[in-house]
Amino acid sequence: MSTYSILSRIKPFKALFLRLWRPPTPLRPDLHTAWQRPTSLPEFVQRDPTAQRYLDLLGPLAWRHLPERNLQRNWGQPTIPYATFIAAYLVKLNEGHRSMGDLRRFMAEHPAVTWLVGFPQAVSDPTRLTGGAGLPTTRHLTHMLRVLPNTVLQVLLADAVRLLQEALAAHGVETGACISLDTKHILAWVKENNPKAYVETRYDKTRQPAGDPDCKLGCKRRHNRKPAAPPTPPPATPTKKPIAAKDQRGGEFYWGYGSGVIVVKAPGWGEFVLAEYTQTFDHADTTYFFPLIAQSEQRLGFKPRWGTFDCAFDAWYVYAYFHRADDPLAFAAVPFGEKGGYPAQGRHFSPEGLPLCAAGLPMTRKCTYWDRTKAIVEHERGRYGCPLLHPAPTGVACPSTHKRWPKGGCTADMPTSIGARLRYTLDRDSPAYKEIYKQRSATERINSQAVALGIERPHLRNGPAITNQNTLIYLLINLRLLQRIRQRQPEPV
Repeated sequence: MSTYSILSRIKPFKALFLRLWRPPTPLRPDLHTAWQRPTSLPEFVQRDPTAQRYLDLLGPLAWRHLPERNLQRNWGQPTIPYATFIAAYLVKLNEGHRSMGDLRRFMAEHPAVTWLVGFPQAVSDPTRLTGGAGLPTTRHLTHMLRVLPNTVLQVLLADAVRLLQEALAAHGVETGACISLDTKHILAWVKENNPKAYVETRYDKTRQPAGDPDCKLGCKRRHNRKPAAPPTPPPATPTKKPIAAKDQRGGEFYWGYGSGVIVVKAPGWGEFVLAEYTQTFDHADTTYFFPLIAQSEQRLGFKPRWGTFDCAFDAWYVYAYFHRADDPLAFAAVPFGEKGGYPAQGRHFSPEGLPLCAAGLPMTRKCTYWDRTKAIVEHERGRYGCPLLHPAPTGVACPSTHKRWPKGGCTADMPTSIGARLRYTLDRDSPAYKEIYKQRSATERINSQAVALGIERPHLRNGPAITNQNTLIYLLINLRLLQRIRQRQPEPV
């Protein structure tokens, strides 16, 4: 007779042992080990086609190296690892379930999948899962998505990138030389985003929606053209049915979040997500550049040679990042945004890098200073003046009779970085530029897959959960591509 059987008969110890003691949970191999040794799985898992399908999809990841929480804590029941919840969330996304209740129902109907992802109750006794007994509650599944550290998910995403690079290299496909970046808007699950719901202060950024304490108000797109002036003065705004702020501002405004991704194209196979970053919707597109570039360099192990972006990233530091003195073919393919009042090719430079005035003369740099307001990064700017007046008057009149000649001549103010010059001198009609810019469509295809997985309108009400779900969506997209490569099924052209 065991010690537990003896002591449990003694009344003072019986209640204590029933509350604290639990039988040891049988060891279950992690998904990667189970994927490497499928014959070691229980027979009911080997016979289940759904479990085998998810073993093939999730097994290649290095689950054993995943940072894990303390599993020795005694909550009165076995502590469920992060890896189990992550695998369950990936199953939810892959099956197209919108709610945690649907996921729990699916797990209850597929005991083999529940055992495979590693729920302790399923490992100890799979028969207990009939009707969902032993599974976490819907509320607990939702809670864990919110408190799950995103750094843990980033480890799996980085591992998926590594596996994709190795699989593509085995087929002779080298990736990472060219990257493309884009952002995706995410609508918060609040009534302020519902045009059929009456909200008195729909676009007041100081009034936080009650449905989501983390979302922020941002602009999806803004119309640059001003509306034509009405022939008569417009009537006063009515008090009962005011004009929507969306129409007054000439743009589309939503409460929500933004997701930025860097995508790499694999010719003949598809594309995959190299890095991703989520923040609230009140941040500009350019704020995604440096965090995503840092992730990309870390996962690639080298600096990308080319990059392609839309005109929202038409900034001097984007061009400066891809410029290499030893590689004149490296550049950033970005359309000209006509910021600062100068059209494309509106500025010309001397061989020394000095801006040319309207008369074609190299301007003189009068001074330099550090600017902390005109860009998201602190940078040095130069102030240039008329070469006929600075550093000393030459007595020669302006050949172009500039309108500012009587007031001290023309001036120019711009960053001293070479990226400011590349922004104007880049040949956007060259075949090389067009070839690189065509790869920007890879981000559109990734965004289309993400929308199909529910990234645009998540049924979640807080920022951490939405951030984690976005990472899971991009991880699933990469795993699907990895599965196609392993099955040697190239993407149809």
